[in-house]
Amino acid sequence: MWSPGRRHIVNNNLEQQAKALYKDWFFDFTPFSTDGNLPDGWRLGTVSDIIQLHDSKRVPLSGAERDKMAKIYPYYGATSVMDYVDNYLFDGIYLLLGEDGTVVDSLGFPILQYVYGQFWVNNHAHIITGKEGFSVEELYLFFSLTNIKSIVTGAVQPKVSQQNLKKVPAIIPSKDALSAFGELIQPIFSQIRNLRDENARLADLRDTLLPKLMSGELDVSDIDL
Repeated sequence: MWSPGRRHIVNNNLEQQAKALYKDWFFDFTPFSTDGNLPDGWRLGTVSDIIQLHDSKRVPLSGAERDKMAKIYPYYGATSVMDYVDNYLFDGIYLLLGEDGTVVDSLGFPILQYVYGQFWVNNHAHIITGKEGFSVEELYLFFSLTNIKSIVTGAVQPKVSQQNLKKVPAIIPSKDALSAFGELIQPIFSQIRNLRDENARLADLRDTLLPKLMSGELDVSDIDL
């Protein structure tokens, strides 16, 4: 059985493979004969052409409100899970992109969270799905390879506004190309989700058993290893 650390390394490797494939197909056009031009059926557009924003469904919760809740569903902020709450706003696979606070990394690439299942989001992350044939996974790879430093505003509190995000240039492949690419990467992301879930289950088991071991409630001294 792989350790949690090993699963994390494998997931990082899987993501890097998927990013390399996306760059090869949709930035370098390697599988296509283009002579430096866009393949037939492709066009230049902007992010507004390929994303759907679900920000209007966000509901921030104060710490006091969350303290009263059972810890069941993840509550996401701009960069990570901040807490757990007793209800959810979203159910499915989504891309979260930091809106304010920490919105880009040191190189100017956006802070992204590939999330799935049932969860809540505060008002510090954009909530995104795709259109024009783009899956959430393809959007995740696109933004992973797209520097957005130039659209960040705010000296004290950095911000990526909806308006500026929608203006980012984007190459829009044909739906056939996106579908063919999706067949390559969906198994990769399925494995990523499975490994994440396994890590989460092991973390829950650890958190359940460790206090009992520390308190002596659970005695393992007679186990023959």
